[in-house]
Amino acid sequence: MSTLRVAAIFTALSVSALLVAAATRIGSVPARAAGASFKHVIVIVQENRTPDNLFQGLCAPPFGAPSRCSTTPGPAQYDIQTSAWLDKFAPGGTIAPTPVTLAHTVDLNHAHSGFLAQCDLTPGTTTCKMDGRSGCNQCPADAQWRYVTYSNGTLKPYLELATRYGWANAMFQTNQGPSYPAHQFLFGATSAPSASDDAAGIFDSENLVGTGGVGGFNKTAGCAAPANTQSFVIHPGGRINPIFPCFEHQTLVDLFDPSVTWRYYTPNPGSIWTAPNSIKHLCMATAPGGTCSGPAWTDHLDFHPPDVLSDIASCNLRSVSWVIPAARYSDHAGLKSGNGGPAWVASIVNAIGKSTTCDNGQGYWDDTAIFITWDDWGGWYDHVAPTFLPKPQGDYQYGFRVPLIVVSAYTPRNYINNAHHDFGSIVRFIEHNYGIAEGALNFADSRSTSDLTGFFDLSKPPRSFTAIAVDPSVLTAAVMNDTSPPDDD
Repeated sequence: MSTLRVAAIFTALSVSALLVAAATRIGSVPARAAGASFKHVIVIVQENRTPDNLFQGLCAPPFGAPSRCSTTPGPAQYDIQTSAWLDKFAPGGTIAPTPVTLAHTVDLNHAHSGFLAQCDLTPGTTTCKMDGRSGCNQCPADAQWRYVTYSNGTLKPYLELATRYGWANAMFQTNQGPSYPAHQFLFGATSAPSASDDAAGIFDSENLVGTGGVGGFNKTAGCAAPANTQSFVIHPGGRINPIFPCFEHQTLVDLFDPSVTWRYYTPNPGSIWTAPNSIKHLCMATAPGGTCSGPAWTDHLDFHPPDVLSDIASCNLRSVSWVIPAARYSDHAGLKSGNGGPAWVASIVNAIGKSTTCDNGQGYWDDTAIFITWDDWGGWYDHVAPTFLPKPQGDYQYGFRVPLIVVSAYTPRNYINNAHHDFGSIVRFIEHNYGIAEGALNFADSRSTSDLTGFFDLSKPPRSFTAIAVDPSVLTAAVMNDTSPPDDD
């Protein structure tokens, strides 16, 4: 990228940082700043992990050392706890964590009830003691105090990405619960059924109920779900009531200028991870139990996630891409064959890094920002207590930490960021990047205190790309052609 290009990016970021948040109605045009800083933004969403569970390898050779990790981290330390994890049921109140594989078969409770149990709120305060058990069906009582082993090499791509680029010590999921509301926040900055519900602190908080029980591989979510399908909304104070999972409010894509293109890659049109299916004006369902049929749906949804790789190769990458995994490369626990996540994520980064002919011969690497995060904590242990927003939103925000890795040509090597982030921060960055007033949706984007621009040093020339090592035997045709969603939560 040329010096003039770097200067233009720096100017665009400076100008848009001065804009104040502005609420908008469906169909209105938000205030805009200068042109895009990055031509492309990719949001890769994996499943159900915490920093303490998935990234112990940052605290040991070859990617780190015990001195690089601390529960009271300095500027160059990872906020990861390696021993004496809190467990109020254990003798002395702590337990020694033990390793499991990424494809470990235990799937812990990460519904809102699991959040409340694990938080173990100190009475009369808004402080989690972080020593409770999230629980699960038919698993050992100490199942959540496990970390993913880094000794077998499965996690090597994640550890390389975290140490070569940017790591967030304080990335929290916005919601206090499972995947369905989490993906709504990642796409539209709220899981509320409407803008007025968001303002009142009323949010969808759980997955789905209907014929076949809660969730499930065959469960259909969204406006085209069968009429007997229900999710649940939570009110300030904790009252819960059922709701049909079809909402109506602006999402991030409604703010885009026509020049900003987008694509949502997901394995299944009706899954709880396919966020657009639950937005009435995007889905435009033919009927309950029917299909989504709106032009936004037919033009922007892709139901084979590996198509992101072919779109990159064919120079057809959109301005903004959400990439949702299928089960076997999702990192979701409870799947014996589900160890393909690290290689899958690295393959997307490698495809961007190796692009040399796209964007008028510049390639994608210098013009793309990649955010890699996990949709919820999965019931696994983490030592960092979340902060809660003031009421009314504070009864459901924020949730526990999830990992966040930021990759770009302008992200310094071994960069560790200690600012507080959540899913609204990702939305806020995309607004910022494409000249939309930060907080324009007036949802989690306006409540977030960061926009993730600290991960990019645009005063420096772009870094050259070095490929992330990937074991080709992990991403077999059977894995890449998997069409199942990650699981039922």
